[in-house]
Amino acid sequence: MAEARTPAQIEADIVRRRQELAVTLDEIGVRLHPKTIMGEAKAKAMSAVDRTAGRAYVVTHRALADVRGQLVSEDGAPRLERIVPVALIGVAVVGLLTLRARRRD
Repeated sequence: MAEARTPAQIEADIVRRRQELAVTLDEIGVRLHPKTIMGEAKAKAMSAVDRTAGRAYVVTHRALADVRGQLVSEDGAPRLERIVPVALIGVAVVGLLTLRARRRD
């Protein structure tokens, strides 16, 4: 059988539970406060942007390294047999775009 509690024990238990409830309500209030919600949303968005920017940097860096590997030899010398055709294609594209723009005028 459970021991009978004294009124002082019951009162102390009520005070303790009120304090626990007050702490819980304060925590809920902080979690549901608009500034807290906005701060968490902002932190999530910034994290997503950081991840996306990091991925974009890695992809860009890899692509540039691949292009550099195609246009420069392992000792750092330019590979003219690959650079010259690329440059000629670039000049041809710019020339065609210039002619096209002049014909529209």
